Amino acid sequence: MALNSPSKITEKEKRFDCFSDWKIFSGKKSGRLPAMGWNSWNAFGSGNTEALTRSMADCIVALGLDKLGYKYVVLDDGCYKSERVDGKLSNEEVKFPGGFKALSDYVHSKGLKFGMYNDIGTNLCAGAAVGTCGHEAIDAQSYIDWGVDFLKIDNCYYLWDNATFSNPENARFVFAPKIKSVIIDGKKFNAVSDGILTGASVKVDDNKEYVFGIGTLDGTNTGTSPVGVRSGELVFGVESDSEKTVDLQVEYASGREVGIGEWLQVAVGTGETAEYFYDDLLMPTKDKDTFIVSAPIGICLKAGKNKIRIMNHRRQENTLDSYAAMLEGLNKAKPDHEVVLSMCEWGKTHPQNWAYKVGDSWRILNDITFRVGSDGNPGFGAWFDKGTPSVTSQYNKAVVMDEFAGLDKGWNDPDMLMIGMDGLTLVQNKTHFTMWCMMNSPLMLGLDLRRVSVGDELYKIIANGEMIALNQDALGVQAKRIVTTYDCGSEAPDKAYIEDINRVDVLAKPLADGGIAISFINVSEEKWTGCVSVSVSQIEKAFGKKLVSSNKFTVKDLWTGEEWENETGIFEISELDACDNVTWKVKIL
Repeated sequence: MALNSPSKITEKEKRFDCFSDWKIFSGKKSGRLPAMGWNSWNAFGSGNTEALTRSMADCIVALGLDKLGYKYVVLDDGCYKSERVDGKLSNEEVKFPGGFKALSDYVHSKGLKFGMYNDIGTNLCAGAAVGTCGHEAIDAQSYIDWGVDFLKIDNCYYLWDNATFSNPENARFVFAPKIKSVIIDGKKFNAVSDGILTGASVKVDDNKEYVFGIGTLDGTNTGTSPVGVRSGELVFGVESDSEKTVDLQVEYASGREVGIGEWLQVAVGTGETAEYFYDDLLMPTKDKDTFIVSAPIGICLKAGKNKIRIMNHRRQENTLDSYAAMLEGLNKAKPDHEVVLSMCEWGKTHPQNWAYKVGDSWRILNDITFRVGSDGNPGFGAWFDKGTPSVTSQYNKAVVMDEFAGLDKGWNDPDMLMIGMDGLTLVQNKTHFTMWCMMNSPLMLGLDLRRVSVGDELYKIIANGEMIALNQDALGVQAKRIVTTYDCGSEAPDKAYIEDINRVDVLAKPLADGGIAISFINVSEEKWTGCVSVSVSQIEKAFGKKLVSSNKFTVKDLWTGEEWENETGIFEISELDACDNVTWKVKIL
């Protein structure tokens, strides 16, 4: 495979300027609500077996969870042989002796749907050398033959990025070199003084000699906001007295590390009128501090003003290509397939910008916990961790991503639910579930369901039908954060990426029946005392439209069942226990 085309697909509208054109690829379904089901990873890790999977399917039905919408039973990593057999995927014979088709048939016989796992790289995250890279068509046919309804596809050992377990030097593909200047039609333009920097990733060095970071920020871990332009470009405005072809050269120094790579893209113009003139590796320099001038690149200028763009969108393009190749494989194997594509690239390439084209949901961060198996044991930090693995780290990012979700797009995925796993209290479990329901996140259970009995405390959380109804509401609108007690400065509450958990958030979500769900969430591990309120007018302003036509409402607490009337259109609380939530459904009278 050519390095600049990790997966050769027929779709062409994927090019750099078209991520936000809202065009989906062939075979991508719209109108799907977030998936609900059970995934094997958190509870069993690579130790999952055929017998355990059958048992989980039995539990879903015995507990009546299927009637609440939990339909997908998903095998995660650890189910395949470590190598392909005659080029194909095959079952690990000790753990899955009956094979995947028989297991799929068993799950389907229960009225449930069957899901499996793979990776866009060469290997799976647990190490098996059976990733889909280069095998998309044959693997897609296998999944169709096995009756797979859901595919979770990971991002380890990915050849064109410095992904987890891959070569860090692969940053060469996803960043442009340092740029000191460009020469266009014989005229030299200084990158720092003449160039315009766009996007969050691109920077000028401390000595103001060159520009670096031309590429896409890594969104895998906490600390990087999903809001705004995530890819950086160096742009030059050039006047031309006529339409003509001229030479462009760049003065550059290349590297193989975050922010300094070897791959360059050059375009003139933006949007549908943009033309692309270079998209390849440049010759490596002696080191990252030795600048040389590139060979000439021919570009076309139009008469008048021209926008010359020096960039690298390969981090997003390549990943999109690889997931699109699997979608194309499924389309060819079964044109009318209904397979749900759950994209698990950990938010690395900011999939909120492009994943709607191919997937039904996209992970927004790295794993919610790395302590899996034996029913999982997230332990201390399961609620709050300054890094990625915790409930609040996922929530803090997902809660400001509502603009990217919807029935016509897909869903932000803050990973599987940790409800019932060690390390979370019942109150935290309840709020965890509330967060995911309000944010229209996929509801994939991750605990050993043999631990749950009808009517027990865990069951009351995962089987709260009225909370599930918010997640599965036909309107398909992710909640917005309308109010937060944290000082956001000049940022709006629904755009401010806040990592400090010492706060109360107020979320609101319009519903298909004309009602509104309102949730007060104490993100903090300390009790909150003090009035926090939200008004209907604030909610309407945030959503930019009229939502109610009356000043009289009925209110129902979706956790306690208590009901009352409200005639002010103002909803408030005066205190809230640590990590707790109050969630109401407001109906207009």
